[in-house]
Amino acid sequence: MKALKKNLEQQIQNAPENLLFFFDESRFGTHSRIGHGWFKSGVRTLVQQKLGFQKFYLYSAVAPSTGEDFSLILDRVDTICMNVFLQEMSSWLGNKKAFVVMDQAGWHRAKELIVPNNIFIIYLPPYSPELNPVERMWQYMKDALLKNRIYDSLEELEEAVCKFICSMQQQIIKTVCRASYM
Repeated sequence: MKALKKNLEQQIQNAPENLLFFFDESRFGTHSRIGHGWFKSGVRTLVQQKLGFQKFYLYSAVAPSTGEDFSLILDRVDTICMNVFLQEMSSWLGNKKAFVVMDQAGWHRAKELIVPNNIFIIYLPPYSPELNPVERMWQYMKDALLKNRIYDSLEELEEAVCKFICSMQQQIIKTVCRASYM
């Protein structure tokens, strides 16, 4: 963690005008997730479950210091989809430049990866998801959207995820994705 902090601080000091985003992708699917809840004592509570599994992936970059975020729903994780995300984020940034901190997944480091001129990638150490604030956002979203809920279709789940992301205020993102090394 100290090496990451030093590297980030050094990179940011060299270009303080650049924004700092953390990126990751997460799978969302129609398979039920059972969570804890309060139920009447002594009564067995029935919880509906949905079997079968359809999925999509949410690609998101968040700036814990400002609460800004950029997200796309894509159907898989690979270099092609990663290129789409980076291109769209680059367009969204416009004339701004950004550091994007991410893990070292194969499609994040592929030779075919096309990194736009206004995005600079910094890789996290291997096997260190605890260093990525986006992981906390995934947990927050999945607790709110998936636990003890059933979505009859993938489209219904996509709509719920889109509404949730669009309604997340920057202060909530800052709180959920807070990073002690920021």
